[in-house]
Amino acid sequence: MNISDGLAGVSRLFLDTAPVIYFVERNPNFVNLVDPIFERLENDITAVVSPITLAECLIHPLRLGLTDLEQAFVDVMQHEVVIFVDINSYVAKEAAKIRVHYNLQLPDALQIAAALIADCQAFLTNDEALKRVRELRVLVVGELEV
Repeated sequence: MNISDGLAGVSRLFLDTAPVIYFVERNPNFVNLVDPIFERLENDITAVVSPITLAECLIHPLRLGLTDLEQAFVDVMQHEVVIFVDINSYVAKEAAKIRVHYNLQLPDALQIAAALIADCQAFLTNDEALKRVRELRVLVVGELEV
């Protein structure tokens, strides 16, 4: 799917962990796909993340003591134009329903629930298993084309 087609009509985009890692770490396999998306986040699409996205992104830098990389992730996700959705009891209840309905792992169900509660129209990930979710458009980075 073309990136522009995938983002058509999207005003709020939830960022799963992998695309953020690709962008911040400049992953050579995916940076050409995530860069155009992140450019749009500064102009016409609002980015949404959760504590799960941040926590998962910080594991590698914390393990290796890479404080600059750690700060780069924090800067991206705590930027003033990014909506940071807290995981509260409402998100937890929705995640439980999603987990039961789609047989997802709990972190994935929490991410999807956070995206839905934040009124996201699309969910950017590289996890093909999440494509079975029907409540919002799931964009898999590896399936996108510039």
